[in-house]
Amino acid sequence: MIGLGTAINVAGIVAGGMVGYFFGKYFPERIQFSLNQVCGVSVLFIGIAGAMAGMLSVEQGALASGQSMLIVVCLVLGTLIGEVLNIEKRFEQFGEWLKIKTGNAKNKRFVEAFVTASLTVCIGAMAVVGAIQDGIYGDYSILATKAVLDLIIILVMTCSMGTGCIFSAIPVAVFEGLLTVLARLLSPVMTEAALFNLSLIGSILIFCVGLNLVWGKKISVANMLPSLVIAVILAFA
Repeated sequence: MIGLGTAINVAGIVAGGMVGYFFGKYFPERIQFSLNQVCGVSVLFIGIAGAMAGMLSVEQGALASGQSMLIVVCLVLGTLIGEVLNIEKRFEQFGEWLKIKTGNAKNKRFVEAFVTASLTVCIGAMAVVGAIQDGIYGDYSILATKAVLDLIIILVMTCSMGTGCIFSAIPVAVFEGLLTVLARLLSPVMTEAALFNLSLIGSILIFCVGLNLVWGKKISVANMLPSLVIAVILAFA
């Protein structure tokens, strides 16, 4: 059944969020803070691992690095576009709307939790490749695997940041759902080189999300999202 992968992924996020919500409220602030830090460190290393896999290679028995120019061009151009469009503000405005509509008006961390969790589970090659495979072949295996990972991540995030994390299921449903519907059109575009670039830049954005979790919001990651589109375009340059 086409689209089942997205449904499984959304269900995993909601399940993790609900478990985190019911257990997290029993944790004192000290434990919630520690969980937030641990989650941030975990996201940092997920981002580092993905970025290093794309940048490092073994040449003649020695470790070599590359893709520096690709990273600079994608991040600079992408962030410039994102700042002009002010994507972060629009994301936050949607979060504020959700906050009111869902009866969480008194939750001071709702918007922060929603934006942070959404960026964490939406960015990455697994979402793109999984949705395309689901749309063309009805193969939801990648998205099912991602659902398990997202369940754990959102569970911990909800324990430390609150209910806003649960609603990251909405952008995941929209993003992966659209990719699944448009899979036949996008499949020729997502070549091996395009997926490599997407994974590399996506990992760097995930690293930035981790930075914000550990040290407080320092980077407007949502405004960097166009970097992913630039990364795909440069694969054909």
